Amino acid sequence: MTENTRTVLAVPSSGAGGMQAERSGHFGRCDCFTLVEIADGVVADVRVIDNPPHVEGGCLRPVQLLASHGVNALVVGGIGARPLAGFAQAGIAVYHDVERPLVAEVVDALIAGEVALIDPSAVCGGH
Repeated sequence: MTENTRTVLAVPSSGAGGMQAERSGHFGRCDCFTLVEIADGVVADVRVIDNPPHVEGGCLRPVQLLASHGVNALVVGGIGARPLAGFAQAGIAVYHDVERPLVAEVVDALIAGEVALIDPSAVCGGH
């Protein structure tokens, strides 16, 4: 991330979400998304939205949900090819991280530029 930018980051989260929540390893089946607004390299706002139930063929529901909340970045531990393509079409950058267990740690790493965009060859199968 660069300075003088505004990012609305979604982090798939477990439980009630929030900065101290555990990051969920699978975005499509997470309990909720913690949305973190980052302005000029600083957390400006945090809110949580529920993830609708994952249904067969519903891999694009989270794309529409997050886009409707102004999200322009997402950090995942894993994602399928269809939703990854959907996020690309929606203009949402998808980053990959499996190292950091807490939402706050993921946010700090993204701000520090330590989280890379996902390699499309690293997608999960069956989605």
